[in-house]
Amino acid sequence: QVQLVESGGGLVQAGGSLRLSCAASGSFFRITAMGWYRQAPGKQRELVAGITRIGSTNYADSVKGRFTISRDNVKNMVYLQMNSLKPEDTAVYYCNANLYTTQDITTLRDYWGQGTRVTVSS
Repeated sequence: QVQLVESGGGLVQAGGSLRLSCAASGSFFRITAMGWYRQAPGKQRELVAGITRIGSTNYADSVKGRFTISRDNVKNMVYLQMNSLKPEDTAVYYCNANLYTTQDITTLRDYWGQGTRVTVSS
């Protein structure tokens, strides 16, 4: 069983900052890519930022220069530092991980957290 648990969401004023964390636990062999997605009310889930195991990153255009993704491969955690937050960043943020479980080290599987809500007031 693999679990991803997010934390760090909340209510913040525009221009403020938040740091999201996601911890992976359970029976897995190796985590490859990790990422953060978000889903605003009435909209589709979208990629916010991704990071490979060796630290290569990519960002949605809307968050470039404001958000920073990082990870700790020893602790099996991924973080999202969000600065200069805007009301349009309001959404539920989901952690995602691609990994090999200990039961099957040949198949790359996709796991999601339950989400953490971020609300940015104007």
